[in-house]
Amino acid sequence: MAAPVMASYPKTRRIRFWFGDPVPMRRHFADNDIALSHVLAGASAVFPPGEEFFVRSVRRYADRITESTLKKRVAGFIGQEVTHGLHHRELNEKLTEMGYRSKMVETIGRRSGKVEDLVDKYLPNMDHLKYVRLTLLAATAALEHYTAVLAERLLESGELQDMVTDDEVRNLLYWHAIEELEHKSVAFDVYRAVGGPEWLRRAVMAVIWTGTVPFATAGSWFSIAWSDPTGRRQPARVLRETVGLIRGPLLNDGMIGRLAVYMKKDFHPDDLDTEALLAQWRAELFGAEGTLVDHLK
Repeated sequence: MAAPVMASYPKTRRIRFWFGDPVPMRRHFADNDIALSHVLAGASAVFPPGEEFFVRSVRRYADRITESTLKKRVAGFIGQEVTHGLHHRELNEKLTEMGYRSKMVETIGRRSGKVEDLVDKYLPNMDHLKYVRLTLLAATAALEHYTAVLAERLLESGELQDMVTDDEVRNLLYWHAIEELEHKSVAFDVYRAVGGPEWLRRAVMAVIWTGTVPFATAGSWFSIAWSDPTGRRQPARVLRETVGLIRGPLLNDGMIGRLAVYMKKDFHPDDLDTEALLAQWRAELFGAEGTLVDHLK
């Protein structure tokens, strides 16, 4: 199936956030829920090195993109992803002050990125690395689908929005979510443009799909055990909150189906129409009286 014609390019917004100012952040900033707070803190910790990975994966093929529209979309994608990493890094600094291990997770991710940089620098054209690099690009396309579906779920679910009770963290997630929807098909289209095979695209998603929930659950439990005295003292509460997360609005109401559609042979990310949702939230956040207009630089 041919990709739809894009009406606009991803826009890089110069924005700022004030975490813990003027209202101090609570230790369990997501509805006083230990498990959810650690899941969100873990996601924020992973985002800066993750965004850098996405940028490297796409930029690696930039010289092979000849179509002018896709070139401009790639530039917008990179601008947005770099900015996402910047502001999640700011949140991670605050979370680290509060006792989370966010900076440690970020450091591990960035060191692995340096290995990729060295391989690209000294082994740029080795044929046997072709499928390794395509696999990294396929992983980026798959993870971009994941984040787009999560973003859509956040923006359409009042119940989920109410669970993020810290105003500035919620503002960060809203802004991040609309930009994920704006560039959701860029990495996918780059993968198609450079001849990435269909079997690899689907195989990579199968691996990611299998591991995401167990990885996120194990990571949050490890974070609680290592850094959260309240969580260590109340394991039954943590288990109950974890079950509530799995059964709650984040992973239900069609969420699994929207993730699974990626496995269809002729799938394209724009098959999931989010234009009306995007228009609604652009107006709500950045319209004439948008709630985040005062956050724009």
